[in-house]
Amino acid sequence: MTQQINRRVMLAGAASAAALPVSAASPALRVDGERLRATLEGLSRFGRPEGGTFADGVSRTAYSDADIGGRAYAMGLMKEAGLNPAIDPAGNIIGRRPGTDKTAKPIIIGSHIDSVRAGGNFDGDVGSMGALEVLRTLDDRRIKTRHPVELAIWSNEEGGTVGSTAFAGRLGPGALDHVYYGITLREGLKRIAGDPERLAQAARPAGSIHAYLELHIEQGGILDAARIPIGVVDGIVSIDRFDVTITGFANHAGTTPMPGRRNALLAAARLIEAVDAIVKREPGRQVGTVGQLAVFPNAPNVIPGRVEMTVELRDLSADKVAALGQAVQARAQEIATETGTEMKFHLTEHIEPALATPAIQAHIEAAAKTLGLAFIHLPSGAGHDAQLLAKLGPMGMIFVPSIAGISHSPKELTPWSDCANGANVLLHTLLAVDAAGV
Repeated sequence: MTQQINRRVMLAGAASAAALPVSAASPALRVDGERLRATLEGLSRFGRPEGGTFADGVSRTAYSDADIGGRAYAMGLMKEAGLNPAIDPAGNIIGRRPGTDKTAKPIIIGSHIDSVRAGGNFDGDVGSMGALEVLRTLDDRRIKTRHPVELAIWSNEEGGTVGSTAFAGRLGPGALDHVYYGITLREGLKRIAGDPERLAQAARPAGSIHAYLELHIEQGGILDAARIPIGVVDGIVSIDRFDVTITGFANHAGTTPMPGRRNALLAAARLIEAVDAIVKREPGRQVGTVGQLAVFPNAPNVIPGRVEMTVELRDLSADKVAALGQAVQARAQEIATETGTEMKFHLTEHIEPALATPAIQAHIEAAAKTLGLAFIHLPSGAGHDAQLLAKLGPMGMIFVPSIAGISHSPKELTPWSDCANGANVLLHTLLAVDAAGV
């Protein structure tokens, strides 16, 4: 691992700093790290446990009172920065900084501020407040960009990238009827001043943006373990998720001999082990997870007759994900024969990978080198709004470390210096992308 990291760092010189404009090439151009910290701490008040502190995390789920309060806070900061924020029909908050070329396509930067229940203060927040800080810094330094720059705070990222999916024109029929934490998406949009009746008007066509850049915490432990401050994201992984039903025969636990049992739970246990073994048997960063299990009739004195479970596979290569899925299903049929059960797989979700644009990756590398920050390349195992924006134009993501790889937890933590590092790389990358073709 160490040799690989060193090799990656040495490759930093592959992208020349000459690609950056003069104003961006100087390491002296930096964001105000203390101001960024203040905005993050201010945002943390919304959804904080009663009587708690920043360290206690937040529950700022989409459409909740805390979400509404956090959105109002963010819009207030955007107004102060002269961005004239507006809420589109999908509930996304969009602010715009004009460019010098009125015909140029916009560069979009941003992330989300909604959280999971009992989440942390960095997931999404660093990218949203970091993007705001970048635009504040441009104003402080009186730096103009050729392209207009839009700051986007996407709605309900944690509930399925709802806002960015609508923005990309990919929100399917019936999606607004889905229930999220007790409220339909339709009613939720109304709560945050969206308009479900005009949802199609939130969509932008493919090719309508110059680029999309997103700063985010890694939500994994690779950067922290390697003591590397910047991750250049290669892409967001493909995901195949299956619902699996295993049918055996429920019978009396005391009177049914062991050889004659058709135990669905035993078959499920073997399948869980098979998923783990199949995913591990070849090199790479692919992952496989059985995260949900329901046993019927779920009684201590009855042999389980049916199990419903999920199998999820992720990798940057959709071909690898498909091959893993085929291998798991082949082994499942062997297990079914061995245990006298029946196994049925139903593909419930297929997400194509969203690969980062190489030219933007090169700009991120050059920005990190200019700032004296080491970097490595890595995939994103989690989904992000960036995977939807990649359908509209070139995309790049910047990762900063998550201590111990902890995320979706009050213990989620990224050092303030790393938050500032990420915002600085975003700043320099934005200027490079503005000056270049991409």
